Amino acid sequence: MEFRILGPLEVWDGGGEVSLGGPKPRALLAVLLLHPNEVVSADRLIDELWGEDSPERAAAALRVNVSRLRKALPQDLLTTRSPGYLVRVGPDELDLHRFERLVDEGRSLLARGLAADASERLRDALSLWRGPALADFAYETFAQAANARLEEIKLAAIEVRIDADLVLGRHDELVGELQALVGENPLRERLQMSLMTALYRSGRQAEALDAYKDARRALVDELGIDPSPALQELERAILRQDPSLDVEAPADAGVGEVAERSILVAITDETRVDALLAVAEPLVRHPPRVMILARLVTDAAELRSASAWLEKHRSALEARGVVARAASFTSTAPGKELARLATDLDVELLLVDAPDELLAEGAPDEQLTVVLAETPCDVALLVARDATPEGPVLVPFGGAEHDWAAVELGAWFAQAHEAPLRLAGAAAVPEQGRRDASRLLSHGALAVQRVLGISAEPFLTPPGDEGMLEASRDAGLLVVGLSTRWHREGLGPARLRLAREATPPTLLVRRGLRPGGLAPPAALTRFTWSIRP
Repeated sequence: MEFRILGPLEVWDGGGEVSLGGPKPRALLAVLLLHPNEVVSADRLIDELWGEDSPERAAAALRVNVSRLRKALPQDLLTTRSPGYLVRVGPDELDLHRFERLVDEGRSLLARGLAADASERLRDALSLWRGPALADFAYETFAQAANARLEEIKLAAIEVRIDADLVLGRHDELVGELQALVGENPLRERLQMSLMTALYRSGRQAEALDAYKDARRALVDELGIDPSPALQELERAILRQDPSLDVEAPADAGVGEVAERSILVAITDETRVDALLAVAEPLVRHPPRVMILARLVTDAAELRSASAWLEKHRSALEARGVVARAASFTSTAPGKELARLATDLDVELLLVDAPDELLAEGAPDEQLTVVLAETPCDVALLVARDATPEGPVLVPFGGAEHDWAAVELGAWFAQAHEAPLRLAGAAAVPEQGRRDASRLLSHGALAVQRVLGISAEPFLTPPGDEGMLEASRDAGLLVVGLSTRWHREGLGPARLRLAREATPPTLLVRRGLRPGGLAPPAALTRFTWSIRP
């Protein structure tokens, strides 16, 4: 299912738009989608839908419209929950949720100096807008309040995207857009500053100073206040032609130069190194790449012994024909250090053992949250078992964002280990009107064949955790994509049970922005490479 409120209300299912009926069922769904997965009381729904003109039997009228909406939507999406109703929205099924996630990722990328990736990610977010939010309810009170809030977060996202474009030296392209935005929002100083900067960098210093005068006039006339110190300082910097206003020219990459391909193996517990290497070694052999071993310690007194221990394992890998490097250092913030190391070394995968706390609590702690939020490449958390990865690679597949990264990593390991690859999904439940997942699995299998040239077997399991656990019993490796809401919901009950109880070693995968390990060497960003068709 796909719910769209960033524009006229639309619901799509299986490639076709769902007819929602008349105005009232549509308005009812719109109100519920503004509070997805939350109970909205019947009293509030009546007030939002009818206001002061509510009918005499308002509760009955609401029930009629709920019934009509239920008939239009797939089963169990709209449920009764005291004291009202709730619409169930899955991860990334609501365009607003996708927009917010993409904007968060864009901000994080820009903060880490990855302006090109940030601009691309923010453009993806803004492309979800098809007009004013809930445009077909423009005269409804509930939509007007929501639209004002949503337009504000959209404008904030545009400002961040413009910041990224300015870093990239796109000032000439931005002038026209910024002039239009400033005309619509003359009191927004951040836009005024961006316009002045873009004009100055475009060789239009006089116009940049005129823009400051216009901004000052608007603020004084409308609000009776002077420009902020930051805006005033920008005017002074333009007057003295401060070199800090110039955009830094990006360093030219060598023609024909191909960056070293590598994966980073972070060792937080020495007893788990063999399990990590059992997964990492096949990956660095096919196709050939460098393995970087990292060992972080909290006590400087441990550094010497940690370095010696790490060197022993590096030398053993070299003796087996693996190009390996090693780095050990002290850190009181290992999450941030690992994210920074993965960024600086431009690795394709960060492999780390899953902390015991993750399996105990079902949610990442502060350090792991930083790793998952800030590492630009794919991240795989290994839940080690006594068994080694021998046998088929099993990937539960639901088509979500991190599921595709799990498929790619599973295919990479299967190809390197010469093991079968299975994509698993739920069998049909006819009594509940649920068809099996074979169509989706075939979609994933075809993508793997088309892009990677290897076969993936669709594998149907009984619905629920127990079915997937049973399917994993003869697998050599289980590769599971994280939920798109991992930062809010952690692993979730189904993934947590697999992580705790599955028989084979298990990888929990979060998709990154960089190309995956099977990307062509010339691929520059995640946006130019994905097995997702």
